[in-house]
Amino acid sequence: MKNYLIAGAIAMSTTLPAQAELLSVPSKKPVAQTMDALQAAVETAGAKVFARVDHAGGAANVGAELADAELLIFGNPKIGTPAMQADIKAGLFLPLKVLAYEDASGAVFLTYEDPAQMFAGLNIAEDADFVATMRGALSKLTAAAAQ
Repeated sequence: MKNYLIAGAIAMSTTLPAQAELLSVPSKKPVAQTMDALQAAVETAGAKVFARVDHAGGAANVGAELADAELLIFGNPKIGTPAMQADIKAGLFLPLKVLAYEDASGAVFLTYEDPAQMFAGLNIAEDADFVATMRGALSKLTAAAAQ
């Protein structure tokens, strides 16, 4: 019995996804204005916004409180498709997502997953051109939105 438990623990530890590195950019604006700026930057860059989720609004709808938090889901098939061609499971992580939120001290941040870490465990090289493009785009878009 002990051998089965050890084997099960080893199997679980080798199949769990890696925790992706989260990158945060401080914003000088409130959450809604930061997200408006991010959405405008994304659209100006030619990417498609698929959804904007107001987490605090959702919490309020059920009588709960949550600090301001919004999620923007967006992408560009010219960049995302090569990732999925390399490994279709990249579709679990795409389109890209950025969270704008207010922390307990009242500071506002934009946070997103590092694409190289996000795709860890998939058949995608960390130095793939599309990974570098995603990294650069996320960095530029969040920096522009945070100003």
